[in-house]
Amino acid sequence: MTDPTSGAALRGAVDLSALRNRPAATPAGQEPQAAAAGSVPSLVMDVTDDTFAQVLELSRTVPVVIDLWAEWCGPCKQLSPVLERVVTELGGRLVLAKVDVDANPQLSQAFRAQSIPMVVALVAGQPVPMFTGAVPEQQVREVFAQLLQLAAQNGVTGTVSVSEDAAAEAPEPVEPPLPPLHAEAFEAIEAGDYPRAIAAYEKALAENPRDADARAGLGQVRLLDRVQGADLQAARAAAAAAPADVDAQLAVADLDIAGGHVDDAFDRLLELFAQLPSDQRAPVRERLLELFALVGDADPRVTRARAQLASLLF
Repeated sequence: MTDPTSGAALRGAVDLSALRNRPAATPAGQEPQAAAAGSVPSLVMDVTDDTFAQVLELSRTVPVVIDLWAEWCGPCKQLSPVLERVVTELGGRLVLAKVDVDANPQLSQAFRAQSIPMVVALVAGQPVPMFTGAVPEQQVREVFAQLLQLAAQNGVTGTVSVSEDAAAEAPEPVEPPLPPLHAEAFEAIEAGDYPRAIAAYEKALAENPRDADARAGLGQVRLLDRVQGADLQAARAAAAAAPADVDAQLAVADLDIAGGHVDDAFDRLLELFAQLPSDQRAPVRERLLELFALVGDADPRVTRARAQLASLLF
């Protein structure tokens, strides 16, 4: 997970300029919403390429958490209700903006959403990296607390309230029920019991090998289990001291993936694969394939790394 309180958090590495200057679309017969007026239609809102300029403006008053998700993404369906619950409990100190990456390609590209669920934030119009994957609720609370501290350091200390008309008219959201084994995995993830979540997803895949949501969830939670409690600096030191130690190199690659450093992880494992005798390569190849699936076969970084792996094999 990226630390949102790091000094690099507000450097603006994500280019939002094209979306910043886009006029927001307003439904016929309605006046545009004033983002900084102190009230919003809801603390949880759907945002599109066309309406994102309003969110950027709102982030000058209150931090905005961006939930990048897709309908086909099982871990997204696990994480989104957690984000909504925690944001609502914070009583207007944060706002949650949900972005369907399939329907909003410009936002997906702007935030470099190579793996979802992906959570970032906006503070005073600047992007703040948060985390990827379905994480436990307590971890979400801790990261949001760090985000509020960072926002305060940058002068963003406002709150917003839900307008009375919108609150009266808004229907209660109805979440579609998760399949039993998916629900069991989600409960285990919330409790931080990753081995139980892994077992639930593995059972779901044994029952239905074509369950894409279970396969995606399994990859995410296996990674979470491996990096839980890991010390990045200690892991890097161990890997530097033993370049041929497979376990040490795998550990750093996992942490790089979890932190969004995809190319670094792939390059590390490909270099290790090339150096190992053929009878010792299997664990590295298996981990690469697992990480390829986690990042996504359509990702150009996966395409490049897969081609390099094939050249090393043949």
